[in-house]
Amino acid sequence: MHQSSLTCFGVGDGFPCADRNHASFLYRLRNSSVLIDCGESVDSCYQSSDLSYDLFDSILISHLHADHIAGLFMLIQGCWLEGRRKPLRIYLPDSAIAVVRSMLAASFLFEELFKFRLELLPLKPGRAVAVRDIRVTPFQTTHLDRTRGQFQKKYGNIFESFCFLLERGRLRIGHSADLGRPEDLDPLFSKPVDLLVCEMSHFTAEEILSYLALRPVQRVVFVHLARPYWAKLPQLRRLAAKKMPHIPHTFARDGAVIPF
Repeated sequence: MHQSSLTCFGVGDGFPCADRNHASFLYRLRNSSVLIDCGESVDSCYQSSDLSYDLFDSILISHLHADHIAGLFMLIQGCWLEGRRKPLRIYLPDSAIAVVRSMLAASFLFEELFKFRLELLPLKPGRAVAVRDIRVTPFQTTHLDRTRGQFQKKYGNIFESFCFLLERGRLRIGHSADLGRPEDLDPLFSKPVDLLVCEMSHFTAEEILSYLALRPVQRVVFVHLARPYWAKLPQLRRLAAKKMPHIPHTFARDGAVIPF
C-alpha cells in the first residue's frame, strides 16, 4: 500500500451536479491525514469509504461558498454518532468561526454531546499550521475579490479564500481550492511542487494549462471542472496533452484514490 494518497470525495463545480459531489479531498501522508473542504455530500462519501472517523486529524475550509462547506455539519454529526474520540481542529477563515459556531448550535450539535474536543481556528495568510507532521500554509487567492467589491459594504464579511501548500519532509503538495486567476498559485511554486490538485472552473482551460506548462510541477490532478468542460472531457484531455506534453496529469472523478 502506498504511504501517501489523495482520495477525491467530490470533484464537482459549484453548479448542482447529478454525477459529481462537491469539493472534498482527503490527503493521507503516512500516518497523518487532512481533509480539505466539506462540500455536499462528504458525509455519505466518507461513510461509504469504510474509513475510521478517527482517521483525519484536521479539516481545512478554503472559503465559505456552499459547495465547499455545506457538508461540514453532517460530517461533524457523523463524527459524533460514529464515536470519534480524537480531538478535531477545523481551520477556516477567521470571519467564519462565529458563524459556524452558531450553525452548530442551531443544528443541535452541542459540544457536550461529543466524545472528542472540537476547536475552530483561524487561517492566516502565509502562516503555517501543523497537522501532526504535515505543515500546511494557506495563501490568499483573488477568488472572492469581485464578490467583496459587490457585497462587503452591506454584509461586512472579510471574503477570504485560500489555496494551500502541504509539506511533509521533502514532499510538497499544492491544493488550489478556488482561484480568481492562475497566478494565485505563484506562492506555491517558490520551490518545485510534487503534486498539484487544481481546479478548472473560474478561467479558461487554455489559461490554466498555459500557466502550468511553465511551472515546476511534477504531476497535476484536475478537479472542480466547469460543467461545459466536464461534458466534453475527451476534447479537454487532448488539449491538456497538447499544452502540457511533459507534465503527467489526470482528470479525477468522485471516489478516485490517487497514490503518490
